[in-house]
Amino acid sequence: MELTAARSTFYGDSGHWADHTPVHVAASLCRALQLKQLMSVLPKVSVNIVSVDNFTPLNDACIQAHPKCVQMLLETGAQVGYGTKVYFNEGLFSVITPLCHACAAGSIESVFDIYFGTSLHAAYALHHAVRAERVDLVELLVEFGGNVNISDNLGHKPRDYTKPESPTNLCLLHYERMLQSQLCRIVLRTVLGTRALELIPKLDISQCIIDYLIYKSYIYKSVP
Repeated sequence: MELTAARSTFYGDSGHWADHTPVHVAASLCRALQLKQLMSVLPKVSVNIVSVDNFTPLNDACIQAHPKCVQMLLETGAQVGYGTKVYFNEGLFSVITPLCHACAAGSIESVFDIYFGTSLHAAYALHHAVRAERVDLVELLVEFGGNVNISDNLGHKPRDYTKPESPTNLCLLHYERMLQSQLCRIVLRTVLGTRALELIPKLDISQCIIDYLIYKSYIYKSVP
């Protein structure tokens, strides 16, 4: 396989800037085998090179919703914190991270890989999951610390992007009303660690609370 050198310079805090490299191309075309071959022969810095359109290979893989490529890039050292700036009117902009791209593309596998592979603040990812009308992604993000009351750069909360009585709207209403109990559940499960599912049923508390703590009862109903 022939590799072509990319024109690159140093670009601010994001590292190296380059035209689209073979790594970018393989990630954007979801060519997992080619990406694996490239990872074995190219220097590690190549996974974080920023292209002319301000994307890293991880951005490209998340946009295409290809979890295998996402996983390989993360294992090779891809940085999940670097985001693409998207500008709006009056100089406002939003920073779109790989996690946001994964949510917008509806790739729950990629979201899992990014969340469990790194420590990342998911400020705007929830907004993108809501816009994509993906209740499963909304659940995943909130269950692992996503804030349903956080506002984006336009001052909108996630629920502001939902339609009344839609599944995502009801889901967010559900979480907004149970925010304190959800926080308690997260804290308890964090304290108990990997043995949470084993220890919680042994607690001297009501069965309905136990079911809640182990996510056994998990049904959304219409909010009156």
